[in-house]
Amino acid sequence: MAPHQLHRRQFIPLSLEQAWSFFSTPRNLEVITPDFLHFRILSAVPDDLCNGLIIAYRIAAVGGIPMTWVTEIKHVIPQRQFVDEQRMGPFRFWFHEHRFEPVEGGIEMIDTVHYVMPWGPLGEIVHALFIKQRLTRIFDYRASFIQQRWPSGHS
Repeated sequence: MAPHQLHRRQFIPLSLEQAWSFFSTPRNLEVITPDFLHFRILSAVPDDLCNGLIIAYRIAAVGGIPMTWVTEIKHVIPQRQFVDEQRMGPFRFWFHEHRFEPVEGGIEMIDTVHYVMPWGPLGEIVHALFIKQRLTRIFDYRASFIQQRWPSGHS
């Protein structure tokens, strides 16, 4: 099956240092994740991301089914980017790159996710019926949270 891609860009009126400080703190993932996922970090995590960091989460998958999701943090370039790659979880493949680029008046946060559904053709049906919309809701929630926390005047 071909990989799916999700791409988001958002202006945030923060310095690169301020943005990195918030988004590179693993515990803040709980804050920017919608309640419907019942997201909980299970593993002990440091205050800052580092290459090789393994983080285990508990989420409510489609239908509210509890599921463990394990990611590894890789390709950390402080105040620039990091990647979370799924090691165990709902997808056959998950690669989420988080980039931060300085722009006039703040930063642009760029998320690029490449993912592959499990279960072959059945997975593609599940993607079309549920997963694509669910991922959109998750990233819409994050964008709304960020806009409310750090109003920019940009839409």
